[in-house]
Amino acid sequence: MSFGRLERPAGDRPMSDINVTPLVDVMLVLLVIFIIAAPFMANRLALELPRAEVPASTPSTAESFVSVALDAQGRLFWNDEPMDEDALRQRLQEAARRNPATELQLRADTTVSYGRVVQLIGLAQTAGLSRIGFVADAPPTAPR
Repeated sequence: MSFGRLERPAGDRPMSDINVTPLVDVMLVLLVIFIIAAPFMANRLALELPRAEVPASTPSTAESFVSVALDAQGRLFWNDEPMDEDALRQRLQEAARRNPATELQLRADTTVSYGRVVQLIGLAQTAGLSRIGFVADAPPTAPR
């Protein structure tokens, strides 16, 4: 009897290469998902907002109008007189009671958020004024 070292059969060697098949499967599934989803992502609303040009910013010829302004800090002004929201609400209701066709001419600073302008429009509509005009400055004329 010999007590020497027993040799094991070599057997299968461990695989040291990366299996790319699952990676390709996942990439193909993602490609199909993006192909299907691409038309939905490209179908968004593209707006080109109007510019304030001379014909667009001509003053309104409304018989009865009130002027409300919003400065850069979001403060309210009634005909250049500062006031809070409750006082403005009362003035708008009085103007609507006198003449429901009264036009609200809204002047807002360019830095005022859209949400603040919408709040003011809602305030005017709940007071009973439905005619709202947005006042804009004309662009400077170029020297000739």
